[in-house]
Amino acid sequence: MTHPAGPPRGLPIASPSRVRGAALRLVARDRRAVALLLLLNALAAGAGLVGPWLLGRIIDEVKAGGRVATVDQLALAIVAFALVQLLLTRYARLLAHRFGERTSARVREQYVDRALALPASVVERAGAGDLTARGTADVGAVAVTLRDAGPDILIAGVQALFILGAVFLISPLLGACGVLGLLGIGVVVRWYLRRANAAYLAQGAAASGISEVLAATASGARTVEALGLAERRVAASRDAIEWGRVTQMRTLFLRGVLFPVVDFSYSVPVVGVLLIGGALTDRGTVSLGAVVACALYLRQLAQPLDTILMRVEQVQSGAASFARVEGLGEAARPTPPAGAAPVPEGRRVRVAGVRYAYDDGPDVLHGVDLTVRPGERLALVGPSGAGKSTLGRLLAGVDAPRTGKVTVGNVPVADLDPERLRKHVVLVTQEHHVFMGTVRDNLRIAAEPSATDADLVAALSAVGADWFGELPNGLDTEVGVHGHPLDGAAAQQLALARVVLADPHTVILDEATALLDPVTARHTERALAAVLEGRTVIAIAHRLHTAHDADRVGVMENGRLTELGTHDALVASGGAYAALWNSWHGGQRK
Repeated sequence: MTHPAGPPRGLPIASPSRVRGAALRLVARDRRAVALLLLLNALAAGAGLVGPWLLGRIIDEVKAGGRVATVDQLALAIVAFALVQLLLTRYARLLAHRFGERTSARVREQYVDRALALPASVVERAGAGDLTARGTADVGAVAVTLRDAGPDILIAGVQALFILGAVFLISPLLGACGVLGLLGIGVVVRWYLRRANAAYLAQGAAASGISEVLAATASGARTVEALGLAERRVAASRDAIEWGRVTQMRTLFLRGVLFPVVDFSYSVPVVGVLLIGGALTDRGTVSLGAVVACALYLRQLAQPLDTILMRVEQVQSGAASFARVEGLGEAARPTPPAGAAPVPEGRRVRVAGVRYAYDDGPDVLHGVDLTVRPGERLALVGPSGAGKSTLGRLLAGVDAPRTGKVTVGNVPVADLDPERLRKHVVLVTQEHHVFMGTVRDNLRIAAEPSATDADLVAALSAVGADWFGELPNGLDTEVGVHGHPLDGAAAQQLALARVVLADPHTVILDEATALLDPVTARHTERALAAVLEGRTVIAIAHRLHTAHDADRVGVMENGRLTELGTHDALVASGGAYAALWNSWHGGQRK
């Protein structure tokens, strides 16, 4: 079995300082609830301290031969304060739970906003598995931490401080003895915390890797079957799972060291106080009741410390998950302040001196210059790998050029937030997606809020979606995984109908009708041509009838724009386009 070298590459991870800042902002948004939570826990902790102190009083009273009535009164007081502590703790936990639910809801909403603001190129390179794992397992871990672990640690921390304070008030010497006995816990917790964050981040990355492998295998199942790649995909899954096992064993080892040492350390301060307290009692320095009260306090200290240490593991896991969730903000395109966002002036699209490379590879575009006039229909043609689709992605703002500029209305496309950009430029590829829900739901994703059902039906008609009339419930027909099945052609026409409803002034069609049969594709393109009248259309296609109908044709070769002109002019020039046209036209006649 091969062992992976490490976690897969994915989306960014937020730094500890950024995570702390995000956590403080979440707390600040609910500061009143947090203040009330602290107050209630302080009162509950104070009520809990009365019991051991009263028990010490009872012991001293009995030793001194006091009255039975006094002892009964002290015992009733113990019961009363225990009841007060129960009620205060219950209400504090209810308040903490509500705070956690509100805060986790804010985290989920922020995650969705950031995920939608991610550039498409970032999602493609990181992989859907990483994004899915962060939006499910990591967001869930953060929610549990905010709802349960965080408040529990807060409550336990207040209790522990009050208990230690009570011991020092009774006897500073016994208090110092108790604190010294807790040093073992401090040492092992420090050892654990220095290693836990990295271990849990690795575990989260491994979970993303497993999700990515499974998602890629499931989505490409037909390709895997057709090319006989099953064994390779199984091996890749095995490697990802093995890496997940290695990371989980690491966190398990850390817990295996932490908890046994802590369990042993609980008894050390109690034993120390009893031994030293006994010697002090013999000398008459401390009363027997004080020693018993201190021992009970230190034994009582085990409960909040146990809560803290049991939850600290969850907090470490939650903190690592929060770093992964918050890291999405570093990858998301920042939203300009209101009124500061640039506004395109006009509809002219320009490409000036653009070079582009994928990741750290060589340039795939080399100094491309292009101006597309408003309302023009431009066809980009050329052999596979020439850079047509890459140029289309730059024009749509999916990727940003390494050097040079891509502008719309004299504003760099990279400076426009996705929502504003899509009102100007939309890219439609041969890839499509049918969302779970009704046909109406799928169309309203791109439509204006004021769009009527008649507008939705008109958009379907505009792209030649004749299948709509055969649906059992019209716009209310459920589609998607568990709904009415739509074949590739119908799904692509549904995507094109969204473009009609989005109503951008510039549309980039990257093999948008490639999944349609030739007759349907030609019908759809003609329907689209009528709908897109007056808009700028940049069509990337291998079917050269699109180029024949365009105002101008651009030829891409090896990442360069080598020819640009009308169809007739390029055919007459006898260059690369003429060769493509003659080859395609001759093949069509045969």
